[in-house]
Formats: sequence, structure tokens, C-alpha cells
Amino acid sequence: MNLRERIGAELFRKVAGPNGDQARERVHGTVGPRWFAPDSPIARVHGDASMFVGGIRAIMLQSLHPAAMQGVADHSGYQGDMWGRLAQVSTYLAMTTFGTERDALQIIRAVQRAHESVVGTMPDGTSYAASDPHLLGWVHVAEIDSFLAAHDRYGQRRLIGPERDEYVAQTGVAAAHLGVIDPPQTEDELRRMLAAYGPELRGTPAAHDAIRFLLLHPDLPLAARPGYLSLATAAIGLLPDEARRQLRLPRVPPVTNRVLGQVGTRTIRWAMSSGHEQAAALQRETAARA
Repeated sequence: MNLRERIGAELFRKVAGPNGDQARERVHGTVGPRWFAPDSPIARVHGDASMFVGGIRAIMLQSLHPAAMQGVADHSGYQGDMWGRLAQVSTYLAMTTFGTERDALQIIRAVQRAHESVVGTMPDGTSYAASDPHLLGWVHVAEIDSFLAAHDRYGQRRLIGPERDEYVAQTGVAAAHLGVIDPPQTEDELRRMLAAYGPELRGTPAAHDAIRFLLLHPDLPLAARPGYLSLATAAIGLLPDEARRQLRLPRVPPVTNRVLGQVGTRTIRWAMSSGHEQAAALQRETAARA
């Protein structure tokens, strides 16, 4: 195994978890109808290295909703198993983007069952529930806005014209099945929904603790931490100014942000290209069997 393959394998193991190879086989090797074509906007965005930056930005942005953050603080194992939770999210995205419709619906149902136990009380006495459609809506729009922002800046094949609205509409398919009511269908609708949540957002102590942990305790070998911090810095640079202030994060000079993000995503793209080739080969074989 050469250097590129070793780095790519380690990245894949971190992101996809110990069962990543089996999950990849299931996602790309199972015969059956799928929601999206291999070259659709959602496949291009969710299969791109820019998702590493977008994912970190999404976590930061989502933490600004006090109820969403309280649910993470009360029920998530992010401090003990940060990468395990990332593997769950990446498997969900892979299955709902590239997998068969049957497998996509199955993993959505599994997430819904997990959400049933994520309930609790806020410090002010109000209750929260992860299955609340309003809360699910925030998590969805914050995530999609982050993926789109990162892809616009660092994606290999940018979305242009009607592809942007198509991407937003495609992400709404899984979101609607999960429980989001009327997910946005266009980029303009996405912007309006994000703005509507504005009065509810603030940087709570739980959010500050989570972001501090995300940045300072990534559970990576020392040699890998500079690369991770370059991606995290790029994600901070893509946050809206008010979100950055609420989370007490420093301003990142635009040139620094762009250089770090480009270096990080290009390195990931180079390292994981062999894995993408394997996935593409599996898809071709699956299509031939269908």
C-alpha cells in the first residue's frame, strides 16, 4: 500500500467507522432503484472532499440553536466518541444519497427510532424533543447551507444555475421522510428559512463547550492534527459573522481561509481518490446486474 492509499484508508476509517467497507459495499453494490442519478447535483456535492469542511461548519452552525445543542449535550457521546458519531452521520448521508430507496428509508427509520429517546428539559424549564419537526428543520437547513457553502468555495465541480435549486430540492427528499415539514425546494427558500430561525439562535455555554472540544480534542495523531485544524479553520471562515461572534470564534482572514481550505480539500481528494474509484466500479457493476 503506497502513501496515498495509506492516508486514504485512514481517512475513510475515521469518517466511515470500523464497518465502513461493509457500508460502502451495501451503498454502492446493492441492486435496486435509487432516488438520485450518479451525476445529479446531490451526488456531486455529497461525494466531494469539500464535505469535510461543510460538515464541520454544519456542526458549528447547528450548535447555535439552544434546543438542538441541549439535546447533544444531554444525549450525545461526542466527547467520548466524536468519530463514531461522525461515522453515523456519514453513513446516513451516503445511504440516502447513493443507496437504494429501500436502504435509504431503512436508515431514516432507524434515525427516527433513535430520536424517540432524545427528549429533555432546557435550563429555563421548557421541553425539547429531537423529533420536533421545527428542530429537525433547523438541523436540515443549517446542514444544507453548510454543504452548499463549502462546495461553492472548495468543490471540484461547482453547481451553477438551476443545479443549485435542484440540489436543495433533492436534499429535501430524505428530510421530508425524516419529519421535516415543507423542506426548502429552492436556494431562495433555504435562505428565507435560515433567516426565520435567526431570533432563536444564540451561543450557549453548551455550544461553547462543544465547539471547544471539536477544535481542541479531535482524537487524532499529532501528525494529523494540523490538517484537521486547517479544515476547521476553513469552516470557521465560512460561518456568517454573527454566528462566529456568538460562538466566540476568531475572524479568519479571507486569504488564510481560502488557502487552508484548498490545501485541505485537495489533499483529501488526492488521498481518497482510490476509494472513490472503488465506489464507482461497484456502481457500474451494480448497474450491469440490474
